[in-house]
Amino acid sequence: MTDEKRGTHQPVTMEDVAQAAGVSRMTVSRALRSNGTVSEETRARILAIVEKMNYVPDQLAGSLTTRRSGVVATLVPSLNNLHFAESVQALSESLDVIGLQIMLGYTNYSTAREERLIESMLKRRPEAIVLPFDGHSERTRRLLDRSGVPVIEQWEMPPQPIDYTVGFSNREAAREMTLGLIESGYERIAFVSEAEDVWNRGAARRAGFEDAMEAAGLSAHRMVRFGKPPMSIEEGFQIGMAFEHHFTDADCVFCVSDAPAFGVLSAFLARGIRVPEDMAVVGFGNFEMSRFSSPKLTTVEVDPRGIGLATGAIIKSLLGESDPKSTPDQGVSEPTTHMKKHHRVKTQIAWRESTRQVI
Repeated sequence: MTDEKRGTHQPVTMEDVAQAAGVSRMTVSRALRSNGTVSEETRARILAIVEKMNYVPDQLAGSLTTRRSGVVATLVPSLNNLHFAESVQALSESLDVIGLQIMLGYTNYSTAREERLIESMLKRRPEAIVLPFDGHSERTRRLLDRSGVPVIEQWEMPPQPIDYTVGFSNREAAREMTLGLIESGYERIAFVSEAEDVWNRGAARRAGFEDAMEAAGLSAHRMVRFGKPPMSIEEGFQIGMAFEHHFTDADCVFCVSDAPAFGVLSAFLARGIRVPEDMAVVGFGNFEMSRFSSPKLTTVEVDPRGIGLATGAIIKSLLGESDPKSTPDQGVSEPTTHMKKHHRVKTQIAWRESTRQVI
């Protein structure tokens, strides 16, 4: 009767599989690795036995012998941001071919939460740590510096990178967008961003806007700062519904991301403000909403999948692994056969209907 109780059965071991297959434990271990040196016939036979016996490898025991955890710690600041989802998916697909899994953590744009997650994840001895750069606490930097674990910072080119980087300059991308708007005839541009951005990518975009306006001899005082990162569609809608309480002379609204830009656009249309005839609206990110809004939003286009693939290529190179079917330089502006520490990802402006002049 006790044998029928849940959890009382003895788990199937690798030795059991080896005996059933008439091979050594080492052969079973190699067959379970996608890049193991075992004939396809032997691998197929062993995998059939594994499935029949419902064998699940003991990853913890394997890590003790190989000193490999088999996981890559990955942090994201938001769980409902499609860009982070696409980037993590591409990274997961890239690493799956060499048997690595993603261990995901959610920071909610909090440096304190990031610090706690990093400390917890390091105890699990990840093969690498992947995280977006939105500024780190001093203790987080010390933990990562002393961990001996490869660190890949994404979505920005930090002024003082910890280790490897895959991203672009948010400041430069926002500057180029602002210059493009100025060249299109807009001079009274307002910038909408979070109030509590401290140092993150949103703050870098705001700085890029200021750079371009000042370089053109125009005023950068038209700032609407609202809420915490990440700025939502609803917050953008609220700003758009009461925009005249902020500025009455603006001719263009440049939002820190596509979400608030879509909210501003929706509010303007609801109020009878014509876009782009009365007011232009611009976003950042090239999310799906920007491509299918009406009118379609002008925005800064980035490549989240390319960021994930380039990150995966770095990790595989560091571990001495390779995948001949992969395209590690997708999304990277300077392809090379040698692994670089700092991969700059391309960005470009997608000119659409929400600006008066499509370039």
